[in-house]
Amino acid sequence: MRIRVRRTGGFAGIERSAEVDTSGRPDAAEWHTLAITVLADGDDEGQGVPDGFRYEITVDARTVRCRDPRLTEAQRTLVTRVLKEGA
Repeated sequence: MRIRVRRTGGFAGIERSAEVDTSGRPDAAEWHTLAITVLADGDDEGQGVPDGFRYEITVDARTVRCRDPRLTEAQRTLVTRVLKEGA
């Protein structure tokens, strides 16, 4: 499973993205569970905050969009992990 996060917006408007391939990882099941939860949460393109971040989370071929401060706990966890561990 490939998980990609693209973050845009913010005060400086700097885009950041990262991707994690869970194939062969010892913690792949944990990533899969988290990704399925994020996909089930669906899109939330509701009102964000000025200068807040917007996220595109793509799991294989499916993309959901969300923005600060309205991220679910699962979305926030996945975004943080991918941006930290991804290349």
